[in-house]
Amino acid sequence: MILATTAMAACGGAEKPPVKTPPPPPAAEPVAETEAAPATKPGDDPKESDINISDAIREACGLTDTDAYFHYDSANIRAEDKAVLTKLADCFTEGALKGQTMRLVGHADPRGEPEYNLVLGGERADNVAQAIIGAGLDKNQVTTTSRGEMDAKGVDEDSWSKDRRVDIVLVKNP
Repeated sequence: MILATTAMAACGGAEKPPVKTPPPPPAAEPVAETEAAPATKPGDDPKESDINISDAIREACGLTDTDAYFHYDSANIRAEDKAVLTKLADCFTEGALKGQTMRLVGHADPRGEPEYNLVLGGERADNVAQAIIGAGLDKNQVTTTSRGEMDAKGVDEDSWSKDRRVDIVLVKNP
């Protein structure tokens, strides 16, 4: 040990800078449990929503009952449902209803809060409008609104599924 001390003194006597030790790693934050999916209302299968096309539009555009009824996922339009929306866009741009206007009215079943249902109905109507506009309809030929749960008549899952819809109605132009 005396030899080590003498050797250090013989090396110029300069003190070595203190060795910096890295700071300890930050305390690990507690691992959050995976977020649960938002709670859904019992029996609320969004695939059981539909779009109702008024008889006047179906007749003028030559749409069958099968064309006028289809499911979509919550407020989203499925790719396979776009065929009927394309037929509607064609009918309102080049067909029997050329230049006419349609109104899309979104609806919801009564199980959510009224404000939530009003917003959901609006999202449904807006998404259908965007799909029809994407298929070629001029945006000035479509308006959207929501009734939320105001017209809901359902009392069980079968009837609630009919409350979750978008109605497409013809607006009489002056």
